[in-house]
Amino acid sequence: MSYDSVLKDTRARMEKAVAHTQEMLKGIRTSTATSALVDNIRVDYYGTPTPISQMAQVSVPEPRVLVVKPFDMSVMKEIEKALQKSDLGISPENDGKVIRLTMPALSGDQRKKYAAKAKDLCEEGRITLRNLRRDANKEADALQKKSEITEDDNKALHEEIQSLLKEFEKSVGDIQDKKTTDIMEI
Repeated sequence: MSYDSVLKDTRARMEKAVAHTQEMLKGIRTSTATSALVDNIRVDYYGTPTPISQMAQVSVPEPRVLVVKPFDMSVMKEIEKALQKSDLGISPENDGKVIRLTMPALSGDQRKKYAAKAKDLCEEGRITLRNLRRDANKEADALQKKSEITEDDNKALHEEIQSLLKEFEKSVGDIQDKKTTDIMEI
């Protein structure tokens, strides 16, 4: 490990943490339908929890309608059960060929609940970023202890790690603001 490799590794890990937070936020409902709502829902497919996107075609024919068309019609009931158990709060309509999810307009209370959920997920992302900062600072201290970097370099590395944290925390904040705006939009 070196000064530059600690920074490069920390940046890569923080980018992954932000991407994961963004991915988790896709599953939170807004006022319009999106296929990402069902991305995190798993269906028991021959004993294996499988994402719906791997078992069916998911489309959005209208702004408030999501259509799930299974590749294998024998799993229609399992997909329907998984959608009912999910926290989407939408009752699936099965016509034998496709499953329709018609999204009702969100009430004010629902919007607040989903906005709070988005805030919690973003806070988890920030906590992950802080944990990555702590780990990177430990690596920097270990490098100084092994005399691979000087005390001044260690201090500078700590400062650069801190500025990386600020950059990525701002990114998570921007993502949260956008998602909250989408949720509260009528």
